[in-house]
Amino acid sequence: MSDENLDLSDLTGEKQAPDAETGPAPKGAKAPRDNRDLEAIYDIPVQVQAVLGKATMQVSQLLKLGRGAVVELDRKVGEAIDIYVNNRLVARGEVVVVDEKLGVTMTEIVKADRA
Repeated sequence: MSDENLDLSDLTGEKQAPDAETGPAPKGAKAPRDNRDLEAIYDIPVQVQAVLGKATMQVSQLLKLGRGAVVELDRKVGEAIDIYVNNRLVARGEVVVVDEKLGVTMTEIVKADRA
């Protein structure tokens, strides 16, 4: 089986016109005819992570941590956090408080480097 995506119009022989709202589809892709074409993927769960920062330490250091220990991260106060969807960096943003819960405001969309 080929690695290419198969579209129902490939089987029926119908040709799709470019979508006026989104413009021409990327090379090798077909633009959806309307939102009904996307409904099939709306219920697919994805994992979203907001990463405040990272730290590297040895296991021995990790085992010495106790209540109240501070782990220094590689980010500065006010620096954008990374937002991952299914382990892929998709955006950067800022931490916000919404109804006494933490949230994230996206400030920058990261364009994927597709080779």
